[in-house]
Amino acid sequence: MAPPGHGPYWAPRPDREGERRNPLDAALLRRVADPAALGFATTDNLAPMDGLLGQDRATDAIRLSARIGRKGFNLFVLGPKGAGRRRAVDRLLTAEAARRPVPCDWVYVNNFDAPEAPRALQLPAGIAAPFKAAMAGVVDDLSIELPALFDAEDYQTCRRAMEQSFGERHEGAFSAFSDRAKSKGVAVMRTPVGFALVALKDGAAVEREAFAALPKKEQARLNTLIERLQQELADLLKHMPAEERAHRREVEKLHAELAERAVGGQIAEIAAQFKDVAPIIAYLDAVRADMIANADLFLSAKDQDEEAAFPDAIAKVHAEPEFRRYGVNVMVSQAGRSGAPLEREALPSMANLTGRIEHIADMGALVTDFMLIKPGALHRANGGYLVLDAARVLAEPFAWEALKRCLDAGEVSIASMADRLSLVSTISLNPDPIPVDVRVVLVGDRQLHALLMMLDPDFPDLFKVQADFADEAPRTDATQALFARLIGAAARAKGLRALTCAAVARLIDEAARMAEDAERMSLKLGALIDIMSEADFYAAPRDVIDRPDVVRALAEAEHRASRIAERSAALIARGIILIETDGTAVGQINALSVIDLGAHRFGRPMRITARVRMGAGEVVDIEREVDLGGPLHSKGVMILSGYLSAHYARDAPLSLHASVVFEQSYGGVDGDSASSAELYALLSALADVPLRQDLAVTGSVNQLGEVQAIGGVNEKIEGFFDICAANGLTGRQGVLIPAINAVNLMLREDVVAAARAGRFHIHPITRIDEGLSLLTGRDAGVRGKRGSFPKGSVNGAVEARMRGFAALRRDFARPPVAKKARPPAEKKG
Repeated sequence: MAPPGHGPYWAPRPDREGERRNPLDAALLRRVADPAALGFATTDNLAPMDGLLGQDRATDAIRLSARIGRKGFNLFVLGPKGAGRRRAVDRLLTAEAARRPVPCDWVYVNNFDAPEAPRALQLPAGIAAPFKAAMAGVVDDLSIELPALFDAEDYQTCRRAMEQSFGERHEGAFSAFSDRAKSKGVAVMRTPVGFALVALKDGAAVEREAFAALPKKEQARLNTLIERLQQELADLLKHMPAEERAHRREVEKLHAELAERAVGGQIAEIAAQFKDVAPIIAYLDAVRADMIANADLFLSAKDQDEEAAFPDAIAKVHAEPEFRRYGVNVMVSQAGRSGAPLEREALPSMANLTGRIEHIADMGALVTDFMLIKPGALHRANGGYLVLDAARVLAEPFAWEALKRCLDAGEVSIASMADRLSLVSTISLNPDPIPVDVRVVLVGDRQLHALLMMLDPDFPDLFKVQADFADEAPRTDATQALFARLIGAAARAKGLRALTCAAVARLIDEAARMAEDAERMSLKLGALIDIMSEADFYAAPRDVIDRPDVVRALAEAEHRASRIAERSAALIARGIILIETDGTAVGQINALSVIDLGAHRFGRPMRITARVRMGAGEVVDIEREVDLGGPLHSKGVMILSGYLSAHYARDAPLSLHASVVFEQSYGGVDGDSASSAELYALLSALADVPLRQDLAVTGSVNQLGEVQAIGGVNEKIEGFFDICAANGLTGRQGVLIPAINAVNLMLREDVVAAARAGRFHIHPITRIDEGLSLLTGRDAGVRGKRGSFPKGSVNGAVEARMRGFAALRRDFARPPVAKKARPPAEKKG
């Protein structure tokens, strides 16, 4: 019985480390869903699916964030694209929003004391629009009533009496002074620059020459008289402005009394209409005072209306620039809404989030007023929920900082980017900030969430809840039944035809392949919906989508995306890229790689070669040396040195120099899934034993010689299969994969058919020695009790070569032996 969690694909290790494994049975290469076991004819017979499959953790997090009232419990939704994140958020938040109360309306009105600081009024839901209409009606009505009051006979009679009284007082005092001066022989004359006093003689003004001819005594008397009269005239003229001001105040009082009659009545009607809304009542008091003080605005509007092309038409004067001061700028209106708002902002710029202040050109200058304040998404979502794309928020200048500032302060302050950067100097406003109670939901991927957690200290305090959507779910009979209901619900939601049970079974198989696990299903529903949509197109004119339609959709999608894969295969077929699928070679092996193009990926074999000689224990990774190898690939190569040191000639120094390279690789290489293939090539070069070229290898290896799991196993197998099929299947070809990856197999049907016919083989491997035996056709060899490998084994040959290298190294390192000098021969005498 298999251990828990390993399923039917688990296989125990062999009793002996060098024992070979049999190829996997074709039934284990692709787990196919049984349409009959699904138990329905078409998806129309299935009950609707309420919710998402396998996303309980994420949906619970969404509900928590939506319901908790504490500050900072905003939500970050993370997970893979196509997993139904947005659909789940919309569905759950729509239900939560319907249960929440309707929030308030918000408007901006003029601040008559400080126009640069408009006032924000919080109004009951649905009041903003009627209030705006009522204020517009007041202005329109007063533009008719006030001019009519000023045209009335009562006003005209009263005004004439006031003007006559003022004229009589003004002219009477001046006439009395003129008569008195004349009686004394002095005349008051008007000149362009004011009044002048001249002497009279015989009723006529005395000319300058005649005045000079008068006796000196007479001249002195007249000069004294004129000076005294000039002082009296100056005193008289000095009091006239005060009288004029008094007259104007009387007129203004009259106008105010008339305006009070009209304005007071209109304001009283609105006050009665909104008597329970305290902010409106307080604002109306300020409006009443300003309208009375500026009643002449309505009179000038009447004059302009009479000069218009259609003077008899009833003009809507509230739209005129001079009456914008009495307008109501509705920022948020909840009229007709039931529940709280749920807003989505596709372009979350700073202005679209927090609002903006627009400007208009006037005489070459940019000006604005409170009616040009525009709301943002935070205003519209106030009291409810706001859903944003996290990556788009971060991409917009100042948007992320503005969003954080609003969430932290609990209010929205409107500021333009130009003001923040001080790019322009224009007339601007400082409106009241509007308090906000909004739950913000960011949708992004796991990497972005991790970066924000690490790099932004404010993020954990503002987004305390994360909804992590799962990539996949277990593949059981129960989950397959739920998955079928989910497929049916998606088809109905997208307006697609119903699917037969065979079509759904094929989609389940594809979901397992997308998950790269025969025992699990991918939850990326978006990709499956795309397949269903294309299958729906091919199903016409039939009423249902059947299995052939799904198969065709998958085949067509593969065909559209496979140009690069076909080009790569053609280069191998033409011999431009050197790949052998038959025969043997020393220090040469076919490894498997995956080319990922985003929406499509495919497998491609790559030749690895290794060469060895005596050296200082260095394994050279050529890819790393030329900066084409990534860190994971370099790590895998370094592990090879550890494996060699621990398995061979352990009592001698590692004395080889080896080089390993991916042949004809002109781009970057990363990942450690080829480390086992590199080790096989290295061992082959050391033992001088050829490796089979009709077998390709994938799998990483550790220092203990255990073959570890890799990704993309299906694409890798299929890539080598396609090359073998193009050259002709011999029945000996196959792929060595880590045994643990057997559970990930969801191979194409043509690969499975070839395996079933015995023309292609998938060999599960747990240790390097197993693969070595398969690749060489010789016993790998297990170290005996005496610490040596059997003679004739591959491992024995490797160890012998390693010891030979060590001996050579010692010989090269040993200093040369000096020859002893012979003593000189004795000379006989």
